[in-house]
Amino acid sequence: MNYIYNQGSNPDKPVLLLLHGTGGSEFDLLPLAERIDPEASVLSVRGNVNENGMVRYFKRLRPGVFDEKDLVERTKELYEFLDEAAEEHAFDRRNIVAIGYSNGANIAGSLLFHYADAFKGAILHHPMVPIHGLTLPALSHSSVLITAGENDPICPPEESEELYTLLQEAGAETAIHWENNGHQLSATEIEAARKWYTDHSFLATD
Repeated sequence: MNYIYNQGSNPDKPVLLLLHGTGGSEFDLLPLAERIDPEASVLSVRGNVNENGMVRYFKRLRPGVFDEKDLVERTKELYEFLDEAAEEHAFDRRNIVAIGYSNGANIAGSLLFHYADAFKGAILHHPMVPIHGLTLPALSHSSVLITAGENDPICPPEESEELYTLLQEAGAETAIHWENNGHQLSATEIEAARKWYTDHSFLATD
């Protein structure tokens, strides 16, 4: 997979896994990581799917309808890549905090839906429920923040609320931050994400 790895100045801090939106690249969320935690290491991954010239993490049948077979395969692919990257770059695989926007938030959500040990924490900006009818693993060791737009035309508020409920029921410590904006990533929700992250202790596992 194409990615950027930047070693942080504090080895006890988590690795921030950056997952861009549709049509983005591994460079898009680097400024966001700097806002969230300038001392943390960063692993920013480019999606492997090309949809009419736009990079994504998994295929979709049409807007808002995911190709679930491909989603499951790409989720496994990304999970295994994280194991490999942790070994190659000698970071703690148990101490990853994912930061995803839109399509990137959806693949991060799918990792949580499939693997109990996917992340220690996750910040999901404008996510949808990645897959329905799935029994989630126990997520009591994960903390998740969802940021959502009340007027989001791509990700309806009901999707964010359902995702929040499913993650809570699976045991994840889950919070949700609402914006009056649409699907764009706003400065106020970035600040909310920074505060949420700061309020949690995402340090190396003893």
